[in-house]
Amino acid sequence: MEHPNHTHIKDFILTGFSQNLQTCILIFVIFLVIYILTILGNSFLISIVIISPPLHAPMYYFLCNLSFLDLCFSSCIAPKMLFDTLSKERRISLIGCLTQMTFGVFLARTECILLCVMAYDRYVAICLPLHYTVIMSWRACRYITVIMWSGSFTVIIIHILKPLVFCVENTLNHFACEALTLLDVACGNLSFYKIALLIGGIFLLSSLTFIVLSYIWILISVFKIHSAGSRSKAFSTCASHLVVVSLFFGTIIIVYTGQVKGSTSNLKYISLIYAVLPPVINPLIYSLRNRDVKEAFQKFLLIS
Repeated sequence: MEHPNHTHIKDFILTGFSQNLQTCILIFVIFLVIYILTILGNSFLISIVIISPPLHAPMYYFLCNLSFLDLCFSSCIAPKMLFDTLSKERRISLIGCLTQMTFGVFLARTECILLCVMAYDRYVAICLPLHYTVIMSWRACRYITVIMWSGSFTVIIIHILKPLVFCVENTLNHFACEALTLLDVACGNLSFYKIALLIGGIFLLSSLTFIVLSYIWILISVFKIHSAGSRSKAFSTCASHLVVVSLFFGTIIIVYTGQVKGSTSNLKYISLIYAVLPPVINPLIYSLRNRDVKEAFQKFLLIS
């Protein structure tokens, strides 16, 4: 059936967080500091891994991928959010909004896969140490990276081939063009996107289940280690990854749960947690808790 009288929406209005000028200035300063720290922290982590031969290992290779993802994800959202915070008209074009949403979903899906790969890397390193160099060879790491990025790229193709249709409503109660928020104001037959949302939820839970199972086997192997030092080092590397996983998956699951229950009014505040916190916290976690990274940084300071 044809949909009656669709209004051709050319842009969207983002409500942001507040209309009060003083509050907006405070929010702008906080987000600007966080964004700068995100850029510096992730750039530092990528640089220190590249210039330090002892860190040329699969674990740190995937850590570089995570930092690069965090840089892209943060830059996909933060600049526009900062501009809108001090702007009276928080508008974004239809094409710009759909582009931001598509790349946001693409990067989130890629990070989800990457966190699974990092969990598998830790599983092989701790549970199958004698086979680690064979299973996680550089050739295998490159193949995994290509599959990870190209597999997630299908999300962009799907959104291009099957764009959302919008009618009259063009106000988004959010600080960014998030998929769930756009679905609230979309019209027409949304069955395709509802199925995609269901598949996304299944993919999310499957990824989390894979990570949990990996760490169950890791814990079993760690408790069998007799050396207290080796056990402590294993716990340390796993703890960093678990904190990142908890932040990323925990907040996304809450957002999905809120969408299912229909309580979308506060989703932007929950979304803020996984959009802003993980990119700035991840490099701090891996830098401060990782002895190899700290030693590489100290050597770099001594050389320079």
